[in-house]
Amino acid sequence: MPHSAVADTFDSDDSDLGHVRHSSQNREHDSADKPDADVVPAAGAVVWRDGKDGKDHRAEPHVVLIHRPRYDDWTLPKGKLDEGECLPVAAAREVAEETGLTVRLGLRLGDVSYAMRNGQTKRVAYWAADVRSGDTASYRLNDEIDGVEWLALSAAMKRVSYDRDRSVLTDFAERHAAEETRARPLVVLRHAEAKKRTRWRGDDRRRTLTDTGLAQAEGLVAVLAAWGVKRVLTSDSARCVQTVLPYTDEADVDIALHRRLTEEDADRGEVRSITRRLFASHRRAVLCTHRPVLPWVFDALGRDDPHLDPGGLVVLHRRDGRVVASERHLG
Repeated sequence: MPHSAVADTFDSDDSDLGHVRHSSQNREHDSADKPDADVVPAAGAVVWRDGKDGKDHRAEPHVVLIHRPRYDDWTLPKGKLDEGECLPVAAAREVAEETGLTVRLGLRLGDVSYAMRNGQTKRVAYWAADVRSGDTASYRLNDEIDGVEWLALSAAMKRVSYDRDRSVLTDFAERHAAEETRARPLVVLRHAEAKKRTRWRGDDRRRTLTDTGLAQAEGLVAVLAAWGVKRVLTSDSARCVQTVLPYTDEADVDIALHRRLTEEDADRGEVRSITRRLFASHRRAVLCTHRPVLPWVFDALGRDDPHLDPGGLVVLHRRDGRVVASERHLG
């Protein structure tokens, strides 16, 4: 298979015109903007491991590239979103489909935008990602992907066929040198849409989700799985528990229930203590609570309250006691 060096002109069925805009300086990403009809969203990842087959964190990292015979190019795994899919879920899915690897997303890297022949712009969001399971050696090659290889980062820089991929790898290299690619995500989640308080009779702690809220909770399964969440803390109110239950059932993860995260019993000091302990744990975790409690949570994290909608979330990527990147997603 040739190690082609295709000019940065034609990529995939989009017929890229070669106009590239790369943004990596902003380390806070907001995916809550309204969709743009002229922009085709896509997502992918720089899948990486430590050098020497993942055994030496001091060695040069290795990353995964794929070869597409139709274009005879070497590139990063990526693809368009499926109907109703969000960016992080698409990134994890595309990696699995094109490499056979199940990954856990880390921090978000810079986006890449380029023009297509139909006048639209394709915008690709990239994440750093490590491998949870799978092996490229067992991936069944096909007409779309006939090569999947681990390469040292410097070799991958030379191998990729497009300058835009090289810019993403450069962004990754800078973040990796700063140890930021080893950051662990903490997801702060507002519970999904609940039934109206004014129409609920009885203990408000038992107020449940609407049908829309239940659908949001099901959608969160793939979202939380994309970040490999292993620790779940939530208010013990029914609407919060219902929000995270589909994920904990699917991922076989225990739920830690906290009365002090409920609207009725929240205490600023207790919320601060719970939040800071979770932040310091370095585990891939989610904290689910209510709109009135969230300002205390974000204050404990030294962040402004983003005023999340029901089912909305913020991901804080933390390393050595500090937030190195963040991103917000709609519910």
